[in-house]
Amino acid sequence: MAFTSRGFHGRRPPAGTKLPPGQYETTGFPVLSAGPTPRIRQDDWKLSVTTEAGKQHEWDWAGLMALPAESPTVDLHCVTKWSKFGTEWRGVSLDTLLANVHTAAEYALVTSYGGYTTNIPLADLLDGKAWIVYGYDGEALAPEHGGPARLLVPHLYLWKSAKWVRNIELRQSDVPGFWESAGYHNYGDPWREQRYQGD
Repeated sequence: MAFTSRGFHGRRPPAGTKLPPGQYETTGFPVLSAGPTPRIRQDDWKLSVTTEAGKQHEWDWAGLMALPAESPTVDLHCVTKWSKFGTEWRGVSLDTLLANVHTAAEYALVTSYGGYTTNIPLADLLDGKAWIVYGYDGEALAPEHGGPARLLVPHLYLWKSAKWVRNIELRQSDVPGFWESAGYHNYGDPWREQRYQGD
């Protein structure tokens, strides 16, 4: 995927608006990926959470389906400047997945099938802010959108919502992921236009 050009840094929009600065609304769902689309069968899919002490917690597909599910409706904001409002998902909250994980970590490094990585402060995965989703718009999540399951962190730019999620490594120190190492912002708040390093 090519780097996007820097957007115009205008004033913060009026209170109550749903469109962050520099964004435009789309009714489609553009497909953007850093590499080829992995094709993972549900029978082969696994998600692991690895603590800073090396303890691993793992779920297979049946294990994920056995957990309490939620149906968040959220707005998405991509660093390439499109926003899509009111998207409907089905999945498991990270609060549920991490409920019995004992950690003092402050950061997470998320790894996908295919090798993609992204870094996120652990606080941004908790308190109802993030999910592992496997359904979109009433259907199973399509591979091009990250199926069978992806991370969803809608309050950050969409590159933080890693498709084809495989592992969440909990860390005491931060380490940049794929796009962060290539010059994208380390955090990625769309309301502050944190697209690139220095924004």
